Amino acid sequence: MAEFEYGPAEFMIAQFDTDRPSDGVFQAIGDLVATGTIRVLDLLLVERHPDGSVDVIEMAENDDEIDIGDLHLEAPGIAGDEDVEQAAELIEAGSTGAIFVFEHVWAKDLASRFFESGGTVLYSERIPAPVVNAVASEAYEELETTES
Repeated sequence: MAEFEYGPAEFMIAQFDTDRPSDGVFQAIGDLVATGTIRVLDLLLVERHPDGSVDVIEMAENDDEIDIGDLHLEAPGIAGDEDVEQAAELIEAGSTGAIFVFEHVWAKDLASRFFESGGTVLYSERIPAPVVNAVASEAYEELETTES
């Protein structure tokens, strides 16, 4: 079997109306790491001030300004300058964004097996939880209506 050092990774940008994500966000990430579901490759905060200026806080260089618990970044810097610039454009003025790059550890073996057998993933899309929940709720309601 082809051995990959890393499995598939995801690049996520989340926006917060507060100046920092809550401790609960970092706790949830830590819980996923503890169960072996993900590995955190990189994590940055991007503050977009009301005047449009941007400050980037690299969590790997964090001097206890923000408590991220015991999170260890496996590949700090994997989110490059261009990624940060593009993410900053998405974040509304007066908000803070988190750039979160994480490895799907659960998919590492599957990715190795795909590669080993000459397979290539042609398309993959993450559907946000609010969308999945809304669509599932609507489908469930339709099912109940037709069964009645």
